[in-house]
Amino acid sequence: MYMYIGIDDTDSKDGMCTTYISSVIIDKLKDFGFNIVGYPRLIRLNPFARYKTRGNGALSFKLNVESEDDIQKVKEIVLKNVEKLSQLDDERTNPGVVFYYGEITDELKSYSLKVIRNIITIDDAQKFAAKIGADIFKFKKGRGIIGALAGIGCPNTDKTYELLAYRIPENYGKKRKINHESVFEMNKNTYPQTFDNVDGDNKYIAIEPHTPCPILYGIRGESPEAVLNAHNMVKVCEPIEKVAVFETNQHTDMHLLKIEKIADMEKFKCYIKEGTVKTPPQTYEGGHVIFILNDSSGEIPCAAYEPTKEFRDIVRKLAPGDKLRVYGGIGEKGTLNIEKIEILELSKVYKTQNPICECGKRMKSAGSGKGFKCIKCGLKLREGIKDKIEIERDLKTGFYEVPPSARRHLSKPLVRIE
Repeated sequence: MYMYIGIDDTDSKDGMCTTYISSVIIDKLKDFGFNIVGYPRLIRLNPFARYKTRGNGALSFKLNVESEDDIQKVKEIVLKNVEKLSQLDDERTNPGVVFYYGEITDELKSYSLKVIRNIITIDDAQKFAAKIGADIFKFKKGRGIIGALAGIGCPNTDKTYELLAYRIPENYGKKRKINHESVFEMNKNTYPQTFDNVDGDNKYIAIEPHTPCPILYGIRGESPEAVLNAHNMVKVCEPIEKVAVFETNQHTDMHLLKIEKIADMEKFKCYIKEGTVKTPPQTYEGGHVIFILNDSSGEIPCAAYEPTKEFRDIVRKLAPGDKLRVYGGIGEKGTLNIEKIEILELSKVYKTQNPICECGKRMKSAGSGKGFKCIKCGLKLREGIKDKIEIERDLKTGFYEVPPSARRHLSKPLVRIE
């Protein structure tokens, strides 16, 4: 019989990582002879969840059990290590563990998608767990049961892989000693089978965390073989405690919902929405670029924030009348944070110039409401109007995306679309 284990909300901004805790637990289960089936799964949840931990990711894995004694032993090992390793001193850390037996039903898959795309309460999760016969264990408030259940039931419609290399505990919080040149070389040799591991334009190493967690680095790719191959190319100057490969919904756009009307969009959800640019993009203090997108039902401000770097230069080139397909999520302030855009149609943009005189010289204004005059031949046009000249757009239709340094975990990069 398959037994599924889901774990979430064990880390904090000061340390630890649910992937690491799961990896430790899996090793201990193997020591007792339990066979893990397939790869453990790292499932990213709604990026706008209010109480999310750092990466807002839940972990799950499945194994074979043959008796009630097996089930009790697995529970003992899992719960003991979650309690031992979680950051329980942090008030925002509220771990939850779920044990589930049997088939992954459509109902369970549907619940998981709700957690990835909506805001779900602890009470919602408890009621659903009771309905499907899952066992839940809460530490403190136990908010982690929400994601733990979702981690078990997440549909497998699209998937990527991430290899995580972990530090020895003595090095937690210290500067990571990764040879950056080797990372760029790795990317050069493995892209696009691995992706989003560097941001070349901004000289940014995306595999390296910037928190005191156990992870030394994480490599994203299309297959276990691809990330293992890339891992063998990365050079480091510190010990690696262990390495684990996770199957994940990262970079699949699983968080996005297609929606027909802007008027139906809600805060804390992520969408794919077609619309028309209503206002010229404006750059605000801090370097954020914002424009208004509208359709027949309403309008919404769309933002390319400062961390999106050169992507903002594309957004600044948009003009009223451009037709777009926008991918992104709505935060607390009601602004849609852009992850990528597809320009479907460019509007025509014009500039006006004074008319050209019969003598070939461009005329000057004769004053407000007085028409135009030629300073060369003296001709005056009382009723003259300015010439309307189309401007060639320095922009093409197609997809544009934020750089890897600003990419959300769930956002699908263009290399996985085209």
